[in-house]
Amino acid sequence: MFELVPLQPVDYLVIGHVAEDITPTGIQLGGTVSYSALTARALGLRVGIVTSFGEAAPIQSLDGIPIVNIPAEHSTTFENVKTESGRRQTLHHQASPILLEHIPQAWRNAPIIHLAPIARELESSLPEKLSGSLLGITPQGWMRAWDENGQVTACAWDAHASEQALGHAGAVVLSVEDVSRDLELIEEMAHRTRILCLTEGEAGALLHWNGDRRRFRPLVVKEVDGTGAGDIFAAAFFVRLYSTRDPWEAARFATQIAARSVTRVGLDGIPTAREIEESLMEVLL
Repeated sequence: MFELVPLQPVDYLVIGHVAEDITPTGIQLGGTVSYSALTARALGLRVGIVTSFGEAAPIQSLDGIPIVNIPAEHSTTFENVKTESGRRQTLHHQASPILLEHIPQAWRNAPIIHLAPIARELESSLPEKLSGSLLGITPQGWMRAWDENGQVTACAWDAHASEQALGHAGAVVLSVEDVSRDLELIEEMAHRTRILCLTEGEAGALLHWNGDRRRFRPLVVKEVDGTGAGDIFAAAFFVRLYSTRDPWEAARFATQIAARSVTRVGLDGIPTAREIEESLMEVLL
C-alpha cells in the first residue's frame, strides 16, 4: 500500500475508485482512474490520484504516482461476463466514498481535474467545489445501479446532480453504453454542457461542441482487448484539449490513441511514446 508522501503540485488530478477486476486469469487492476492516470503520465504530465482501495489491491502498475487512499475493507470489485445479449456486469464489493475533505488542498486547483466515478463513490456536489482550469468528467459511475445481488444496470443520472455537473464541466466524455444508446439523451446533455464527447467503440467518437457535432473515425486495427479504451480516450482528450484549446483536435488525437490501445491487453494498452508521436504527427501533415 502506498504511503502518504509530502504532496507536490500535479498537472492532472484524477478522482475515483481504482477497481479490482475479476477475470478468467485472476484479479487485475482496472477502473477509469488506473487507465486515465497512466495515460496522462505517458503524455508527460505529473499525475495525482485520490481513491479508495483495500490492502490486497494489485496497484503495482501505479508505482511512482502519488496516491491519497481512503482505506477500505475491500476495493471496488467488478466481474464482467460476455453473453449473447451483451456484457453482464456484477459489483461484488464497493470501497469507501470519496468526499471533498479527502482531496488535498494542494491538488484542488490542479490544471486538469478528472472526476472518474465507477460506482457512485463521488459526492454529486464535487463539480462545483473544485477549481481546476479544466474540469473533465466521465460520469459512468453516476449512471449505474445494482440490485441486492450486485447485478449492474444502466440508470438515469439524477436530474439535479447532472444539471449541476454538466454546467460546471469543461468537458464530458461518456460512451454509448453509459446511456443505453439513447441518442436523444445525448443531445439533451450536449445542450447543457460546453463540450461533450460520445465514444462508440470501433465506430470512433462523436463530438458535440458549440452547437455543432463531428464524427472521428479510428484507425483500422485488430482488436485484442477493448478494456479501458474509453478511459484512455478520456485522458488523452482532456490532456490534448487543455494543451491546444481545440476540441476537434483533442477528439481526433484521443480517437487515434484509443484505437491503438485495443491491440494489447488491459493496462498494456497505455500509449507508448511512439504511438503518441505518431498520433501527434497527424496534425502537422
